[in-house]
Amino acid sequence: MEIYILLGFVLILSIFLGLELISKVPSTLHTPLMSGANAISGIALVGALMLNDASNLQNFLAFMAILLASINVFGGYLVTNRMLSMFKKK
Repeated sequence: MEIYILLGFVLILSIFLGLELISKVPSTLHTPLMSGANAISGIALVGALMLNDASNLQNFLAFMAILLASINVFGGYLVTNRMLSMFKKK
């Protein structure tokens, strides 16, 4: 029971810390940070793809991880490409 309280505290602390950090990021650093977040989602995607021959619950969670990480990776790269194209000379 004590571990769940500790994990809940860490979750709430990380949410507040993340919101504070994101609000202080200048717009010029947004694109490199988004590319880094896409790389982390790519790692989660590879990890989810490695979960084969598992139980039904693990297969469902792996499918959801693949789906959400894929949306984040491909959508993030599209947005990053669009943002970088704004800086190109016409």
